[in-house]
Amino acid sequence: MPTAPAPTASVVPAAISLIIPTYKEEGHIGALVRYLQKTAGSDDALEIVVVDAHSPDGTATEAQQAGAHVVHCPHKGRAVQLNYGAHEATGDILYFLHADSYPPAGFSQEIRAAVQQGHGAGCYRLAFDHPSWFLKINAWFTRFRLKVFRFGDQSLFVRRDIFTAIGGYREDMLVLEDQEITRRLGRVARFQILPGPIVTSARKYRENGVWRLQSIYYLLTTMYRLGASQQRMVDMYRTMIRQDKV
Repeated sequence: MPTAPAPTASVVPAAISLIIPTYKEEGHIGALVRYLQKTAGSDDALEIVVVDAHSPDGTATEAQQAGAHVVHCPHKGRAVQLNYGAHEATGDILYFLHADSYPPAGFSQEIRAAVQQGHGAGCYRLAFDHPSWFLKINAWFTRFRLKVFRFGDQSLFVRRDIFTAIGGYREDMLVLEDQEITRRLGRVARFQILPGPIVTSARKYRENGVWRLQSIYYLLTTMYRLGASQQRMVDMYRTMIRQDKV
């Protein structure tokens, strides 16, 4: 009598916590959360955590109604909110995403595959929802491994144990905290640039002008590389860029 094959153990996918910091994102965050849920499909090992800094509008309510787990961070600031979200999240893989960036279909499977292949952290290439050839050229460079081409809009995935080991984001940084953490991650983990593009909103470029805003970003990056203080960079950011987030 033939022996029945032994049952194969089901592989439990690594849990991913997708963490989105928000402040005054009413009218935008709900669409992103619904897109992420639709794109992830039946991925039960993915949680969406929206970390709101007590927005005075309906950001938190909109995110919650769309299906996200909303936590309220006592202080405003991307680095502070991202660290707070990581503390509140439950996943073994942390995936940090801006509130105006849309990762490609299958992102959770691609992130898990990268981690299984030994990459401790990584991001996507960048694309903008804008026809500007100048922005397309800037986004094209994000395929290269040079750290100067790492931006928060590309999102960031990292194993929780590695994130904890390096101390998370530097909360004293209000600008370019994304470039700083990727530099530290590159010293302790294999960093993978995933091939698909993440599409980010160009609304700030539309408000400030493509050439003008990108030139300001170039200047800020140069100042950071030359060791300028955070206060000096923040003052310039607030003076030159039309926004109310920093």
